[in-house]
Amino acid sequence: MVGLTSAAGIVGFLSEPDTELQVFALQTLNEKIDSLWTEVAPFVGEIEALYEDESFPERQLAALVAAKVYYNLQEYDESMIFALGAGKLFEIDKGGEFEDTIISNCVDKYIMISALRNPEDGSSTTDQAPTQLATAFTSVADGAASTSVGLTSPTTPFSQSTLPSKSLLSRQDSMTLDPTSTVPTQLDGATPPTQLLNRSMQKQLHYIIEELFERCYQQGRYRQVVGIAVEARNLDKLRQALLRASEDQKKGKFSNGLASAEKSEDLMEYVLDVCMGVVQERTLRNEILRLILDLLHDIPSPDYFSIAKCVIYLNEHTMASDMLSQLVKKADPKALAIAYQIAFDMYDNSTQEFLKKVRQELPKPAAPSSVIPPTANGDADAPGSESESKPSDQLLGELQDAAGVPIGTVEKLSPEAEKAFASIGEILQGTRTIELDLEFLYRNNRTDMSILNKLKDSLEARNSIFHTAVTLANAFMHAGTTNDRFFRDNLEWLAKAVNWSKFTATAALGVIHRGNLSQGQRLLEPYLPRDQIAGSNTGSAYSQGGSLYALGLIYANHETHALDLIRGHFKKASEEVVLHGGALGLGAAGMATGDEGIYEDLKAVLYTDSALNGEAVGIAMGLIMLGTGNIKALKDMFEYAHDTQHEKIVRGLALGMALIMYGRQEGADELVSGLLEDPDPILRYGGIQTLALAYCGTSSNKAVRKLLHVAVSDASDDVRRIAVMSLGFILFRKPHSVPRMVELLSESYNPHVRYGAAMALGISCAGTGLDEAIDLLEPMIKDPTDFVRQGALIALSMIMVQQNEAMNPKVGTIRKTLQKAIGDRHEDAMTKFGSAVSLGIIDAGGRNSTISLQTQTGNLNMAAIVGMAVFTQYWYWFPLTHFLCLSFTPTSVIALDQDLEVPSLKFHSATRPSLFDYPPEQETKGEAAVEKVKTAVLSTTAQAKRRAQKKEKQQRRESMDIDQTPTTPKTTTALYDRMDTDEPALKDEKKSDDEKRETESAIDESVTTTKKGASDETSKESSAPIPELRRRMEKEKVGYELENMSRVLPAQLKFISFPDSRYTPVKKPTGGILLVTDSQPSEAKSLLELKAKKPTATATAAKPLTAPQAGGASSAGAGPSTPANQGRVNQALFDALGGRGAGSSQAEQQDVEMGGVGAQEAVGVLTAVDEDGEGGEEAEVPGAFEYESDGEGDES
Repeated sequence: MVGLTSAAGIVGFLSEPDTELQVFALQTLNEKIDSLWTEVAPFVGEIEALYEDESFPERQLAALVAAKVYYNLQEYDESMIFALGAGKLFEIDKGGEFEDTIISNCVDKYIMISALRNPEDGSSTTDQAPTQLATAFTSVADGAASTSVGLTSPTTPFSQSTLPSKSLLSRQDSMTLDPTSTVPTQLDGATPPTQLLNRSMQKQLHYIIEELFERCYQQGRYRQVVGIAVEARNLDKLRQALLRASEDQKKGKFSNGLASAEKSEDLMEYVLDVCMGVVQERTLRNEILRLILDLLHDIPSPDYFSIAKCVIYLNEHTMASDMLSQLVKKADPKALAIAYQIAFDMYDNSTQEFLKKVRQELPKPAAPSSVIPPTANGDADAPGSESESKPSDQLLGELQDAAGVPIGTVEKLSPEAEKAFASIGEILQGTRTIELDLEFLYRNNRTDMSILNKLKDSLEARNSIFHTAVTLANAFMHAGTTNDRFFRDNLEWLAKAVNWSKFTATAALGVIHRGNLSQGQRLLEPYLPRDQIAGSNTGSAYSQGGSLYALGLIYANHETHALDLIRGHFKKASEEVVLHGGALGLGAAGMATGDEGIYEDLKAVLYTDSALNGEAVGIAMGLIMLGTGNIKALKDMFEYAHDTQHEKIVRGLALGMALIMYGRQEGADELVSGLLEDPDPILRYGGIQTLALAYCGTSSNKAVRKLLHVAVSDASDDVRRIAVMSLGFILFRKPHSVPRMVELLSESYNPHVRYGAAMALGISCAGTGLDEAIDLLEPMIKDPTDFVRQGALIALSMIMVQQNEAMNPKVGTIRKTLQKAIGDRHEDAMTKFGSAVSLGIIDAGGRNSTISLQTQTGNLNMAAIVGMAVFTQYWYWFPLTHFLCLSFTPTSVIALDQDLEVPSLKFHSATRPSLFDYPPEQETKGEAAVEKVKTAVLSTTAQAKRRAQKKEKQQRRESMDIDQTPTTPKTTTALYDRMDTDEPALKDEKKSDDEKRETESAIDESVTTTKKGASDETSKESSAPIPELRRRMEKEKVGYELENMSRVLPAQLKFISFPDSRYTPVKKPTGGILLVTDSQPSEAKSLLELKAKKPTATATAAKPLTAPQAGGASSAGAGPSTPANQGRVNQALFDALGGRGAGSSQAEQQDVEMGGVGAQEAVGVLTAVDEDGEGGEEAEVPGAFEYESDGEGDES
């Protein structure tokens, strides 16, 4: 039978009065519509008339034909409406392109309708702050300089008189909903509301969605249902999907192995990931988390780690303490290990305020005298120091009733339970985590001192900006390692520090000894402010202020007795520099405590209207109230920002207000709106910072859109720069999207925008080694503007931290670029400063730390985000650079057993050893480069003889390289060194042959060969070893063993396993501290010896010798050479009395060198009062970046 080729005759039947002819025409067209739709389209009106005729028997068939016609016309909304009218004739199981398109549109329509029926509840407790904020600022608007400070404009996207029912920064299309209206709001491009109100259509739509869900259930594809339910805000469907998955698993429905089926635990983990990473509306996220909590508690064997995630985000401290109590009271070793692991996770992911409340609510023993003190500083946690938190929802009240134990009730506990609760209290305080991280960084320190020494020799220490740069590089390289020997070995260089350089150097001790809780106060004791005694010299105010700052960094985000110590010095201080350092120290140590007393002390200093103090105090006020959304604090800071005339104070207050709104999301919309409308560019700058910190890590579309708009429209270069930079804070969870977004901005005519693009890449892609980001940053290294080059270098170092050539072949080139910028005599001072800081960042923490703005469990890393935000303000004030150390995260795996001891065990890495190995040291490469240049100069003989000489010298170099590498722990470093020598040498030979053919003179040939060889080495050396490296990697055996407390990079975690049958981890291996259960507890176990405390004891014994000697050198008023000589005398005496013989190993010497000896010997240098005109050796204070070259004068 010949197929139908034309619809001309068939469509004529549609107008016939005979019903049978009309039905025949519709049936024929339905079968052939894909090929005849162009002829049928003009008659679609008649088909619609048949569908609307209620007496027509085949209305559904007419609707199906009309749907197919509109589908081919690409009118998908109309097609969906008629497909719904087709009823059961529309077969969702058919699987054609038409059916898939209609189903997709049905899902979108279902999501929109369901979202309109389930708007956010504006009365949620989490959303009260914005409404109060608008009321609080109403009185300010009358007297403020800007009429927009009232924050009530309904036209701005971040401001409404009341909190909107949906987050304004969450979805692609913004809409305003009237809660009292029953008519859905029409979105752009959506179907008109009149069509959505058709009950029969909605009924059919729900029928199709239910059929789709059931088909997903039958096939075990629960994630599709979960995704639709979350986006539609339909928590009933979400609950149904989770329960259905659990029931199907219990019945063993998919036990025969359906690939798409998954366990209910995995599905719950997926829902958590979606909730934390995809859902942008805070209220909806809280509702989903509470739903997950209800379901998890109903499971016989609940996933406590998932519960802990929900509890931490919801800030339910009572639920957290109850869960820990239940686990401890089970008296099961595995349950106890799980409790310890949860406590460690809570410390990594919570604020000090939350942790303090959890500690206070843990069961107290009946006999306090028989209990081990839970913390070393229990007085900081005394009851009554903070007002009790009141339950605000039904769920929390039910939990308290179910627990049956009021807060703070004393219980009769077993000795094992008392010990467990004491250990949990110590963990929640952070003492155990900090000590173990300090031990890891100390024992695995791989800092390449040759880089630091070359950096010191290349930069003139008499210029304060260069002295500060070397100090910061040293601090970052040794962050957390307690290795301050660079100061001890370079006392003469250190003596050139004056004024703020001395402040920076003293504060650098806090970066180096960060986490040294047991000895931090003792190390800084000689630097701290002393009471004024008549006729006595109390030391330099700069070192005193720097010491308070350093003390805060040592105890950062760890509320201990140090906070009271800093506060005491701060209240007694009268000099501006000491107050400045004390404020920064208070902010770092008291981060997120919400302490009203400290806040009032800071505010009192703020009202003195000192520009120097005001900036630090404003930042400190924000750090103390971090993330609290405190209305009173915001009101005070906002008012004073308009009253003061000092830009530095306004800038500090702007950043402080942004810190208070950390993580508040839509709760910060009111404040953002008011700040962005202010005529003062500094407050608009603060508005952008507020937006960045409030929505950090959310990938909010509306926030990104607002930042991009400001980046190209604001009149202030500072505001445009911070707007582009803030993209990194918003999108750091999606680093791959940032290079594409800032690609055009990186080529902007405005250098401030280019700098912001570079820093945005560095912040969002930190530690990833992302090629797309590097490709954008490499051209910016040669930018004509100095501060753009500075930002590009810093961003590259942040991206390349802990990268080796096996992971990213460009890392060698980038390291050479950083060193080249330092040695270039014609490079600008700002670029050299950026290069020096970058060299410290790329080797942060002894090459054992990375930069990560989220924790190992995927939550926001509050301290890291805050540290990065304050670090970016180094643009205005160099001492704020130290805050970057808060973003350094040790990359370790530290296994602890249920006794919280470090067992000696091994875990397996299923990779080649060189893939995640330490980068090679630079010292051997530098010597080889010098030797190669000399070889090229001496090659002036005939070609054959010269080739023979080169081969002979090449063989000697290979043997020398092999002899020089025993100090390196692995052979891969030696391979790197030898390859860097071999390959460029061969290229030099080829270049020389080409030049010899073109020149007649042997001398000219030699000179040309030397120049060509040097340039060839620079351009090819980094890429030459790569093919050889790959060949050698292929020969390596896949898989090797790692000792406990070893460096494990984040990308390496997925290859880690525990083959030891005795120790089993309680959860999937993640970075950081990991609890393991001992299957053979009765047998003797081997423990790792903790080395970090040993050198401290040695240094303590030597303190009476070193500290007075250094102080005597200072009091003698000697010149810069005296401290160096005194240091050598101290070293000789220290060697003699410390028991180190001539045969002492390098490791033993390093142990003695660490532990604060450098800090003690530097006392005499850093505490000396700067006096002009004595010896003429004091460093000048340069102008604003006037330095151009090393003694050659300005060349601009």
